[in-house]
Amino acid sequence: MKRKTCSRFVALLMCMVLLLAGCSGGSGKETKGEETKKKESMHIAISANPPSLDPQSVNSNIVGEIGVHVYEPLFAMNKNYEPTPVLAESYDMSADGKEYTIKLRQGVKFHNGKEMTADDVVVSMNRWIEVSAKANTLIGGSSFEKVDDHTVKLTVNQPASDIIMILAGPIQFAAIYPKEVVDTATAEGIKEYIGTGPYKVSEWKQDQYVKLESYDEYQPSEGEASGLAGEKKAVTKELYFDVVTDAATRIAGVQSGQYDIAEEIPLDNYEELAKDPALTLNVDRGGTLNLFLDTTEGIMANEKIRQAALAALNCDDILLASYGNPELYELNASWMDPTDAQWGTDAGKEYYNQKDTEKAKSLLKEAGYNNEKIVLVTTPDYAEMYNATLVVQEQLKKAGFNAEVESYDFSTFMEHRADPKQFDMFITSNTYNMLPIQLSVLDSGWAGLNSPEVAEGIAAIRAAATEEEAANEWAKLQTFLYENGAATVLGHYTGVSAMNKNVEGTDYLRFQIYWGASAAE
Repeated sequence: MKRKTCSRFVALLMCMVLLLAGCSGGSGKETKGEETKKKESMHIAISANPPSLDPQSVNSNIVGEIGVHVYEPLFAMNKNYEPTPVLAESYDMSADGKEYTIKLRQGVKFHNGKEMTADDVVVSMNRWIEVSAKANTLIGGSSFEKVDDHTVKLTVNQPASDIIMILAGPIQFAAIYPKEVVDTATAEGIKEYIGTGPYKVSEWKQDQYVKLESYDEYQPSEGEASGLAGEKKAVTKELYFDVVTDAATRIAGVQSGQYDIAEEIPLDNYEELAKDPALTLNVDRGGTLNLFLDTTEGIMANEKIRQAALAALNCDDILLASYGNPELYELNASWMDPTDAQWGTDAGKEYYNQKDTEKAKSLLKEAGYNNEKIVLVTTPDYAEMYNATLVVQEQLKKAGFNAEVESYDFSTFMEHRADPKQFDMFITSNTYNMLPIQLSVLDSGWAGLNSPEVAEGIAAIRAAATEEEAANEWAKLQTFLYENGAATVLGHYTGVSAMNKNVEGTDYLRFQIYWGASAAE
């Protein structure tokens, strides 16, 4: 995936195919002969209140984005999407592929001043395997143990070539916490927000802001900054992630200078803002808009009813309502980045964007549907998800579904989404993963999908002898998702953020990265 910084709509049209190239935003202004004075605080307007600051247990982009500034894992992805040591120094794998001996960096301090040791890593990683649905699905049953104060051993549930890649995954990532933080964690999450990253949590005022302060004793890993790895410098002393759920308020704030950066800009505002000479717009092609269906509870547990729902969908209308501009989204059945040479596939496309209301009605009749209520849960905090849900509701109604929408703030939505008893369908936007086995749709904890075909498909992908064989196994599993009616891709999106021209040094890898960012006064 590449990132392109644009300031004119026409430039976007000319460069959409180049959105896979990374660059940082904006440049500070300098007067001749003197250095531009930088702000001590930057304000970033985000669209939703984070439901937690515990990236291990919560699958949320905003939790991950804030989290990468505060916490660090053993391994992280560099700009080339290669797993790179961060809190680890090196590792060795046993001949049978079942054991990984990982040497830890020494002298790394948590934000509470305590030095990180194997005790912290072992409890953190074992908790991550348990509470992260992604980790549990892929390496559940694996365990970490202490070898000495600066060495740990991972014994995996089964040998696979992707173990370090899984440990380095940025979504619901394997953050290392102090042992005492893990020991006092509850089912609701950790109670203290202490990591080893370049920033520490200074204050969290619910529904208002999360304030981060640079950590003076931060010890970066070796190598130049690269994606989520390498040297990280907290260039700006304070970062405020301001919760601004109303898009118009975010836009007005970045235009007035109240906010240095505004995320989640509605795409129908793109052309207008691209003409503003005081702003730079960042366009990131980053993922899929997806509809998930309840496969385990209530009326939607009937496969034919799920298939009827997919038959009713007109993704052209859904995406237009969500993003406004056809140049900023793509219709494609692939659950992965369509440009990914190995994993991009349209397998199962006959079930995608069917626009067949009559087929849907026929399937409902065959299933014995009797006007039972279908609940679509959503949140207005993410406009694309909310708008898509309203269009899906209307399309389902035309096909004969008794479809109702329940709308909540983002945190409450996440609670309902996680419980199949509290939804029949929901829509989320999900960033691209590096491996299909990391997709949320395959996590039973995400939307409740728990079938032997999924477990067998994941196992087949991981056991494949060649890349071609692995790709074929993934195509089979993607086809199953569509045939089963478990979920569907609605389309592929680009995200837009706006920043003042005086901002420089931002980066992007699955999340916006601000530790190298600054703003001129």
